[in-house]
Amino acid sequence: MAAFLIAHTAVNDQETFAAYSAAATETLAPFGGSIAMRGAVAEVLEGEHDRKLVAIISFPDQASLKGWFSSDAYQALIPGRRGAVEMTLIAYDEPPA
Repeated sequence: MAAFLIAHTAVNDQETFAAYSAAATETLAPFGGSIAMRGAVAEVLEGEHDRKLVAIISFPDQASLKGWFSSDAYQALIPGRRGAVEMTLIAYDEPPA
């Protein structure tokens, strides 16, 4: 069953975020991950949401998603983004048909 990672992001330092984003994208392929969508929030229609950017990343399954997240390559990027980027990462399973 496919798995998806949704990243809700607020950027405090655009240069650091751009470098992080490029490097993080390079870590996806060994785990079968690919960017399904990146974009900016157009409008919050109901409720509260303070993050302005979103990315949806697809993986073959939760094991691949968790393997990517815990990989040395991705974990090495996290300290560099802290402070420059506020990020919430949420893992989802593909809904059953």
